Order: sequence, then C-alpha cells, then structure tokens
Amino acid sequence: MPTATLSSSSLTLFPLSSSPTPPRIPCTSTTLTFPSFLVKPTSVRMMGRGSHILPPKAVAIEKETPENERPSTFLRESDGDNHSLSSVRGRFEKMIRDAQDCVCQAIEAADGGGKFKEDVWSRPGGGGGISRVLQDGAVWEKAGVNVSVVYGVMPPEAYRAAKPASSTDSSSDLNHKPGPVPFFAAGISSVLHPKNPFAPTLHFNYRYFETDAPKDTPGAPRQWWFGGGTDLTPAYIFEEDVKHFHSVQKSACDKFDPSFYPRFKKWCDDYFYIKHRGERRGLGGIFFDDLNDYDQEMLLSFATECANSVVPAYLPIIEKRKDVPFTDRHKAWQQLRRGRYVEFNLVYDRGTTFGLKTGGRIESILVSLPLTARWEYDHQPEEGSEEWKLLDACINPKEWI
Repeated sequence: MPTATLSSSSLTLFPLSSSPTPPRIPCTSTTLTFPSFLVKPTSVRMMGRGSHILPPKAVAIEKETPENERPSTFLRESDGDNHSLSSVRGRFEKMIRDAQDCVCQAIEAADGGGKFKEDVWSRPGGGGGISRVLQDGAVWEKAGVNVSVVYGVMPPEAYRAAKPASSTDSSSDLNHKPGPVPFFAAGISSVLHPKNPFAPTLHFNYRYFETDAPKDTPGAPRQWWFGGGTDLTPAYIFEEDVKHFHSVQKSACDKFDPSFYPRFKKWCDDYFYIKHRGERRGLGGIFFDDLNDYDQEMLLSFATECANSVVPAYLPIIEKRKDVPFTDRHKAWQQLRRGRYVEFNLVYDRGTTFGLKTGGRIESILVSLPLTARWEYDHQPEEGSEEWKLLDACINPKEWI
C-alpha cells in the first residue's frame, strides 16, 4: 500500500530562560505568545464539546538567551518571599529539576550509551529553563525532558481566559477594569519514544501557575493552580505492563485522595481522544488540570509524588521490552501508531496547536513528535490480531486494575 513517512528534528520541549537576578537597567521586552503549557486549563474540557478556544492573546515576555551554565535557581530575587527555596515556587522548581535529573539518568542508563544534549536558557528579567534531548540512541529514537520557569505579563483578556473555572470574580473585578496581570509558571514536560515496537512511548507533564497583580492594579486577585499527568502509548499490549503502569499511578493518587485515580484516569481517556479517528492516542494513565480546590501544600506534595512515580512506573517496562526481537511487520505497526500520535499532537493537543497558531518556537513545539511515522491508506488490522487488540483498547478504554 502507498505509505508516507514523516520526519522531525529536535531541540527542546519549551524554549525557556532565566537569570537569577533582575537587571538594574530595564530591558526591552519582546511580545511573544502565551507559553503553550499555560493555556487556559478549562479549555481542555471544552475541546471536543462544540466550544472553541479564545483567540490568541499576546503576552509580554523577554526574549530568551542561551547560557553556558545552569543557575542554582531560575527564580528572580525581586520575588521577595517567593524567591525563597522554601516557597511554593522554590519547592516546585526544585521538584521539577530533581525530576528532570532523575528521569534523564534513568533514560541514559537504559540506553547504555546515548547522552542527552542540554540547552540552558535565561531571560534578563528572570525565569529560564533547561532543555534536554537524546536522539538516535541504542534504545531511544527520541527522548526529550524539559523544565521551565516563566515570568510574564498578560493582558486582562488572557487573564480571564487563564483563570481556573473554579475561581470566582470578586466585587473588585466587577467594579474595576483590570490592568495587565503579571504571571509566574513552572513546569516539566517529557515525551519518550523508544525504538523497539514492543516498548511503549511515555508522556508526562507537571506544572504550577500563579497570577499576582501589583497593588495598584485592581481587578486581578491572585490565582494559582496545578496540572499535569502521565500517560502510556504502546503499539502492542502486554497486560502485565499496562497493569503495572496503572497500579503505580493509582498508588500515587491513593496516598492523597481515593477519588483521584478514577477521576483522573477518565480525564486522561477523554483528553487524549482523536475525534476524527474515534479512538484514544494510547492506553491512558492520569491527567488533571485546574486544581486549586484542595490545600496548596497537599497539591504540591501530590504533584511531587506523581513526578517521582514516572521512573518506577515506566523504566521496568522498558527494561523488559527494549531487547525483544521484532519483525518488519511489528515495526510498521508501531509507525502507524506513531502516525496517530502525530495526528493528536498536531490537531488536538492544545499546547501544540496554540504554539503553531501563534508563532512559537517550532523546534520546541515539535520535539514531542517521533522521528518517523507512517500512514497507509485504509489500513485495517485483522480482527483478533495483536494489532487489533491494541486498536480495540484505544476505541474502548478499559479499567486495567
């Protein structure tokens, strides 16, 4: 059958930047687009329900510059108490940087030779990031693990779009026209594509967001929320692998609230839905966003537990499957499923589509894509085959544990 092959280059997941101290002389800001991982959390649930995302809003963020060394923190000193490593901002940044180190060490160890390329970014007024990509290794076709800390100012329209649905307008919101709203955000994002078709792809992403208006800017109360998730996308189903993966997710959730796993598992199944195919991208995991209706300390601990669960949930599966012999038929099916991955990311993923529509950094936006993918005209796996079983599970989500 006729086929098509897609190839993408890679650099970083988000272009980020930082400088531990603000400049004494104000720097000229460049108007860039709203960072993809900060797009309105509630719009996740609106997508696919006949609604639409608001038109892109410009956000003032200084242009990033490359750095030769990693700073001890990307937080700016002018944050005052928020600059402290004991603050929520400081502890979340430490968590995502520790998680990046832990995951990258595990990925390199599993590969047995491949090394991550690292780019460090900074901005004069504060914020920054560390982007790491391993490509064409022994085990990994492409693996990206990025962290970022971002400071910026959004117009009131973007602030209203970015507020969690659970937040309510105060009387000051109703009586005053809000001015530009400063925001802070930090996150880790990763996509790991192995070469072996029996080894699954993994995606995870954890983030924290705050808005904090100056005292002389009425109508913009402080808001904060957490979001994230971890999901598995195999080409072939090994039930023990999927059960192990979901068991680790459930264990992390159950430490905080027994309702979290079933709620976030369904949210994950609903979000990673390829509407034009009528199927999910993979076999799910957990996904949550817009979380601020619990104690902030509890949610920080929960996000930390989830990020720390990535390696024990995923690497044992990789160790079991990375050297399993496979045929050209198995590889072709993996490439077809990678095509579905591409379709979801380019058509439905709100971070990717927002970045593409608003002129974001293309290498960073597309780093989540595999090096290669495949499309065949009207491909239908034989009913009862291993390929059919995977497709059936993507069409009809299962309770794995």
